[in-house]
Amino acid sequence: MDFSKFLAEDFDVKEWINAAFRAGPKEAAAGKADSHAATLVMKLQLFIQEVNHAVEETSHQALQNMPKVLRDVEALKQEASFLKEQMILVKEDIKKFEQDTSQSMQVLVEIDQVKSRMQLAAESLQEADKWSTLSADIEETFKTQDVTVISAKLTGMQNSLTMLVDTPDYSEKCVHLEALKNRLEALASPQIVAAFTSQSIDQSKVFVKVFTEIDRMPQLLAYYYKCHKVQLLAAWQELCQTDLPLERQLTGLYDALLGAWHTQIQWASQVFRNPHEVVTVLLIQTLGALVPSLPICLSSGVERAGPELELVKLLEFYGATAHFAKGLEMALLPHPQEHNLVKVTELVDAVYGPYKPYQLKYGDMEEKNLLIQISAVPLEHGEVIDCVQELSHSVNKLFGLASAAVDRCIKFTNGLGTCGLLAALKSLFAKYVSDFTSTLHSIRKKCKLDDIPTNSLFQEDWTAFQNSIRIIATCGELLRQCGDFEQQLANRILSTAGKYLSDSYSPRSLTGFQDSILTDKKSSAKNPWQEYNYLQKDSPAEYGSLMEILYTLKVGDLRDGILANENSSLLTLSPPQAFCPRGSVGPRLCCLVFS
Repeated sequence: MDFSKFLAEDFDVKEWINAAFRAGPKEAAAGKADSHAATLVMKLQLFIQEVNHAVEETSHQALQNMPKVLRDVEALKQEASFLKEQMILVKEDIKKFEQDTSQSMQVLVEIDQVKSRMQLAAESLQEADKWSTLSADIEETFKTQDVTVISAKLTGMQNSLTMLVDTPDYSEKCVHLEALKNRLEALASPQIVAAFTSQSIDQSKVFVKVFTEIDRMPQLLAYYYKCHKVQLLAAWQELCQTDLPLERQLTGLYDALLGAWHTQIQWASQVFRNPHEVVTVLLIQTLGALVPSLPICLSSGVERAGPELELVKLLEFYGATAHFAKGLEMALLPHPQEHNLVKVTELVDAVYGPYKPYQLKYGDMEEKNLLIQISAVPLEHGEVIDCVQELSHSVNKLFGLASAAVDRCIKFTNGLGTCGLLAALKSLFAKYVSDFTSTLHSIRKKCKLDDIPTNSLFQEDWTAFQNSIRIIATCGELLRQCGDFEQQLANRILSTAGKYLSDSYSPRSLTGFQDSILTDKKSSAKNPWQEYNYLQKDSPAEYGSLMEILYTLKVGDLRDGILANENSSLLTLSPPQAFCPRGSVGPRLCCLVFS
């Protein structure tokens, strides 16, 4: 029989009985169910007796154990009470001890302070004696001309001097120590130059250790810069003495500098603690010490090019510089955490700095260049048909010049010269509209339209009508390309210079402008090569105008067009009278379009 079912929470009496009968012998199923039921009842009674017996035995054991547990609890309570009394006694003893020994402890503290002062005085006396000993021996040490030994002596004197700050002759000792360091530097200078020139790693490490110990590391770096700067400056002077054009000379210089960067980084990594900063400073000093300087070379190169080609020539020079800057950026990119961003920013300024005066006046240079080029586009010819054809051909030439100007602006100023570009484009379109209008008046005179009397007979001039239709088509193409160009110009400006615009900028909020400046500073800390911004510092007014333009482009507020004003909009292209003969039916359409 399965008695485990009685423990189940969902115990069902009927189900259990049926299961017991099903599990019984075959006789129970053959009609002896009463006898089988009696057997089951007897087994249940026996099981109940066993359970009762087990419960009685367990209860008896529990009753026997209860007095023992109570006794244990009582004993624990007594022990806790005794422990509490002992803790109170200990606390009172400690308090009494503190009261009895407070004066003695104060005396001990004072004695310890006196002891510390005496030890400090003894150390000072020892250092003073050490200073005297080292000062007496230093002359003999210098006679050995052993840089390492002399450095050890000077380091000892330097450590002694830190303990003699309060002595009356401290300043004299400092002067004396500096004089000794100067003597050591003068003694070691030929060896230093030889080590740096020959790129001796072991010897250079010795001097780095020596000059670090005597706090003269800047002086050692000065020797390093001088040795390698002389070689780079000599290479530049050799290039300047050749007949190569300036852009080739610049390329040669930049190749030498980039090669020096890679070789010196590999060498300096084995000698100096901060090799990237050291080599960065080397390039900064080299670029600043070039003779002739880059600004002078650029100025003479631009002057030789003449007004018509000065901007083109300047862009050629800038292309070589930008290629060099990209090479340096790629060389610095794998190890951003090892660079001093302040020094990298100085290097960026040293590389691009010679072009800053030209970038600041880019608008004027571009305007002069565009006006020269548009003046070379002929609109006036002897025959009327030739004039009409030139007007048609001039549209593509006009927007070709404008697109080239946008390319130059992005290449030369990275979008920062947008204000100057827009001014130059407005002058270009104004000049073109003026020439276009003058050409229309010239065509009218050539057709002698003003000479026809008002009371003359009606005459159809279909040749003039055909020319007028061509002119109308030219104007339509001009307006269409103008709209497309404005949209392309807006997109290119925003994609190039949009990175300088802060998300919090507002043209009516000074805070927004300041946030924009802070954003530029933060972003420059990430990659000074990509965030070079000459305009913000040197022309804040123009920079503010640029921010307003970028904000306008960003919010899409271009109702009047980025190039539109009262002088330059191509929509003002309408001569006072139509080019058409009076009284002709077809040409009257021209009057409606042009008037």
